[in-house]
Amino acid sequence: MHTNDKIFVAGHKGLVGSAIVRSLREQGYRNLLLVKSEDLDLRDEETTLKFFKETKPDYVFLAAAKCGGIKDNIEHPVQFLQDNLKIQSSVISASHKTDVKKLMFLGSACIYPKQCEQPIKEEYLLSGYLEPTNEAYSLAKIAGIKLCQAYNKQYGTNFISVQPSNVYGPKDNFHPETSHVIAGLIRRFHEAKVSGKERIECWGSGSARREFIYVEDLADALIFLMNHYDDSEIINVGVGRDVSIKELVAHIVDVVGYEGEVGWDTSKPEGMKQRLLDTTKLTNLGWKPQTSLDNGLFLTYEYFKLEEK
Repeated sequence: MHTNDKIFVAGHKGLVGSAIVRSLREQGYRNLLLVKSEDLDLRDEETTLKFFKETKPDYVFLAAAKCGGIKDNIEHPVQFLQDNLKIQSSVISASHKTDVKKLMFLGSACIYPKQCEQPIKEEYLLSGYLEPTNEAYSLAKIAGIKLCQAYNKQYGTNFISVQPSNVYGPKDNFHPETSHVIAGLIRRFHEAKVSGKERIECWGSGSARREFIYVEDLADALIFLMNHYDDSEIINVGVGRDVSIKELVAHIVDVVGYEGEVGWDTSKPEGMKQRLLDTTKLTNLGWKPQTSLDNGLFLTYEYFKLEEK
């Protein structure tokens, strides 16, 4: 990408999209196409194509998606499957029809099978059954990957697919019903501290292990890959290490300053036992993360407190 290229960031108000915008601007890219979801419904193929024909982007970051935590995935599988399929199809099709130079499709680590050898290599995709708690979202993301690959094969496009580990940071969704794990825990422990609540119950046993990447690191990796990766095969983005949910909770308790008791509700689902990505391909290209988990959690909590005021 050149700094004067026209770049469309789909989903620029979200957690990842907003970080991509910040990182692009910091690196000198100024010709950014940014449009709010209320002004452009990416689920509508005709409207999306009209926008592409009028604006003619050179590069596309497809970060727009319907996403959420375990509870939200379990309760709304239709929306997670249907909305994401529509968004992906509209943007990818419009990118082809208007000769976009390159598109990046943002997938997810949840595309990989539930029973998967760790760390997870890219070639493990479709090698087993998916985790049931987020199956609809995973299926939609896999369809997006395959659609990008199909366009590359049939039409010679340059559409790449990137699979990040669990993402957190500023602009995260802290809603108590639809948040991902870090944002949800930060909110719960903060409110418990403020209200003087003496005990918090967390879902599951705390033994499940997850890999977390700070959103600013992810955005930097995505721009790096847009400039240095042109393969149809998917590529993982992560930090190369994971923590148990119990360890994560301990980190958040320290950052928030909660002094009460933490319990575990083992009747609640906790997803696959471990999800750690093999990031050898990315590391070999020359990229590595810069933000530690403790520092990332601190920055995320500081953002949350400002938003709460």
